[in-house]
Amino acid sequence: MFQTRRSPRPRPRPRTAAVAAVSVAGVLLLASCGEGAKGSSGDDGPVKVGLITKTDTNPFFVKMKEGAERAAKSNDVELSTAAGKFDGDNEGQVTALENMVAAGVDGVLITPNDSKAIVPALERARAKGVVVIALDTPTEPEKASDALFATDNFKAGELIGAYAKARHGAGKAKIALLNLAPGVSVGVLRRDGFLKGYGIKENDPQVVCAQDTGGDQAKGQTAMENCLQKEPDIDVVYSINEPAGMGAHTALKAKGRADDVLIVSVDGGCTGVKAVRSGALAATSQQYPLLMASKGVEAVVSHVKDGTKVSGYTDTGVTLVTDEPAAGVTAKDTAYGLDNCWG
Repeated sequence: MFQTRRSPRPRPRPRTAAVAAVSVAGVLLLASCGEGAKGSSGDDGPVKVGLITKTDTNPFFVKMKEGAERAAKSNDVELSTAAGKFDGDNEGQVTALENMVAAGVDGVLITPNDSKAIVPALERARAKGVVVIALDTPTEPEKASDALFATDNFKAGELIGAYAKARHGAGKAKIALLNLAPGVSVGVLRRDGFLKGYGIKENDPQVVCAQDTGGDQAKGQTAMENCLQKEPDIDVVYSINEPAGMGAHTALKAKGRADDVLIVSVDGGCTGVKAVRSGALAATSQQYPLLMASKGVEAVVSHVKDGTKVSGYTDTGVTLVTDEPAAGVTAKDTAYGLDNCWG
């Protein structure tokens, strides 16, 4: 799963001293360096960037790879790509990272499968002068990477939580939480955001079931089946992503309850937005993985070309998408969602 994409005619790039701080996407803070960075690729070679995603099958990461490839082509970058074998495969990501460092990359973009376990490998890469940028999922601690380009995942969860509360209305809900997996910060942030948006805590009696799904549709269906066995009258479902949400919808449909349970989710992929349009999902928080990856590639190029060191957090945006708006919750319709899905 380690692939290299080389630009046809690399152009020489002088590396000069950088003193001024510039901004990426208008938000990210950049620290100036006393001397220009000397990338592993050498003064006359192409900038080398590695992209490591959680998997290479999830459409979200397919779109992220597409964004990296576009930016690599337009910036004359040699791009290497790799992924874990499954969501949670930290060992596979470590191996990919070590291979890329050995191949002389100037920078690595990574969506960590395990936000904590990946840190020692990232520290070794950075010690060798490799720029490390986390995409989508922050490392723990966040300073283990040089920078982060990501959705505000807490806000994404908060938006669908506030929406679910407004749609449910007064009275006690029976809520199922279809979470991601232990050790993944993005899952914790989305879940905690949902709870805040709904106005409850994790131990609230309205939360009648919580299951891990790994963000997988089949596991989401199994998790929902387990929750329905525990509490048949669930009426609100939080799902970590749209595949898990669609798995929940399948389980509810089999019980004849698909039309009376509110399912909310996060991601906003084209398939997910279509699920909102069809009514399978009530709403989703749309994020923009293509932008994350393209900005990450551009940041590495900037660092190598003029020594500008990227740092801090860039919020790549989130939008609530639904065709059934709720009072007090700002949202766009599915026409907007389809025009912007994963851009």
